[in-house]
Amino acid sequence: MDAELFPRERTEVAPGAVHVPDWLDAREQGTLLGACRAWARPPAGLRTVRTPGGGTMTARQVCLGWHWYPYAYARTVADGDGAPVKPFPDWLGELGRRAVRDALGDPAQTPAYDIALINFYDGDARMGMHRDGDERSDAPVVSLSLGDTCVFRFGNPETRTRPYTDVELRSGDLFVFGGPSRLAYHGVPKVQPGTAPPELGLTGRLNITLRVSGR
Repeated sequence: MDAELFPRERTEVAPGAVHVPDWLDAREQGTLLGACRAWARPPAGLRTVRTPGGGTMTARQVCLGWHWYPYAYARTVADGDGAPVKPFPDWLGELGRRAVRDALGDPAQTPAYDIALINFYDGDARMGMHRDGDERSDAPVVSLSLGDTCVFRFGNPETRTRPYTDVELRSGDLFVFGGPSRLAYHGVPKVQPGTAPPELGLTGRLNITLRVSGR
């Protein structure tokens, strides 16, 4: 946002969980958005995720590297069109490693990212409290935001309920969580429609989450 009265600062929300505002500049956001639009096209494109209980997630998703579906990974879109999952690009892995270095300040911690989960939220989409626990690696999770602002609820590893902290994530923001917060529950209770930077040309919110499979 232009002309911030109080500039947003890097914040450690919990041990090992760091919010870095405005980490992606306008050019980087545009490049990442263009890539997301290409990845969203079929085959193995954007899909609605169905839960084992018969429900559906309101945020739609596309995966790179490994295909996630509740609660497993596969090399094909096992719960969709059956196509091979799209490859995970090297440049996205380097972006993830840079994110970890900038957020956690540990140049020695450079995980080999090989999974991306890209979630698209329209104005009515939400994400319930959950843990990213289907990987065999405890490497930090990298989360990048594009488009509309959201409320990101970051909790604790023990329960879906309090204590938690609500963080406002805007377009270009980075959130990294690892260490004691790697398995913390988190979710998106609210998206604020119409808050995306106009120059980005995106209606809705994209969240690009990078993980290490350990596979």
